[in-house]
Amino acid sequence: MTGTAPRPHRRSTLLRATTVVAAAVPLCTAGWLGWRALDHSGPAGATAAVSAPATAPASTRPSAADPAADPATAPLTPPVAPPPSANAPTGEAPTPSAPTGTATTAAPVGTAANGLAGRTVVLDPGHNPGNFSHTAEINRQVDIGNARKECDTTGTETNAGYTEAEYTLDVSRRARAILAAQGATVVLVQDGDRPWGPCIDERARSGADAHADAAVSVHADGGPASGSGFHVIMPGRVVAGKADNSAIVEPSHRLGLLLRDRFHTATGEPYADYTADQGLDTRSDLGGLNLSAVPKVFIECGNMRNSTDAKRMTDPQWRQQAAQGIADALTAFLTTR
Repeated sequence: MTGTAPRPHRRSTLLRATTVVAAAVPLCTAGWLGWRALDHSGPAGATAAVSAPATAPASTRPSAADPAADPATAPLTPPVAPPPSANAPTGEAPTPSAPTGTATTAAPVGTAANGLAGRTVVLDPGHNPGNFSHTAEINRQVDIGNARKECDTTGTETNAGYTEAEYTLDVSRRARAILAAQGATVVLVQDGDRPWGPCIDERARSGADAHADAAVSVHADGGPASGSGFHVIMPGRVVAGKADNSAIVEPSHRLGLLLRDRFHTATGEPYADYTADQGLDTRSDLGGLNLSAVPKVFIECGNMRNSTDAKRMTDPQWRQQAAQGIADALTAFLTTR
């Protein structure tokens, strides 16, 4: 017959379903509570690995100056990006720094690092601190082509006793360092390693002996106390006896002009007001120029007998500027035409 199922059968099915549900609910609840407990306990130390570490006691904390501290015991911290460059616009990535262990040296303005590689320069510090004790040796006459002159002289000094020989050696060493940093081979005619001299004819030969591209003889003047300023001495043409400097006159004059301008710019020292013309002089009575086979000039960096010049020349910072001016002139001479 068609119609509904008997009632006794429906009641039995409902009873069985109620029993299953009653048993399942406690089991699910217990499982959920157990999972929550595990989620919040975690392994020991897990939280410290992802948060700022606590400060260790002073007795166990590695020194900040100890880069060899055991990395295995160091607290884990997220990497920190380097601070942006002061010149970088806000929001832009900072310029990467040089790799660790790679040194970078800034080149002087307008000159690339190693821009003088392969070039040789002779610096001739005038006189010698020991000349005062070797008057017999330095008074010996030597041939300079068109005359004979003393092998060397003692030079001048300030009223306080700072000697020209001390000054010229100091400035030459400073200029050597600047030029060597640009890749040049720099030869000093004397480096405080000789008891006296050398003689002016040997000084002149030093350029050719070193196969130099240029040479500068560094001096300080002993003019009248009322006069101040610096000047550059360039070679006049001399063809006499053992001297023939015809080939170096023109390039030496170019070097002289560069030295006058660069030295004035670097030091602020005015052109001499008691000798030369606009800081330039040409002479044919100096053995160091008459006998030179490479472009060469002298510079009288100031007048040591003048109180204002003497104050400058005894100042180490000013001497560094003087050395920079000399180096800048030689650099320009060797890198431009």
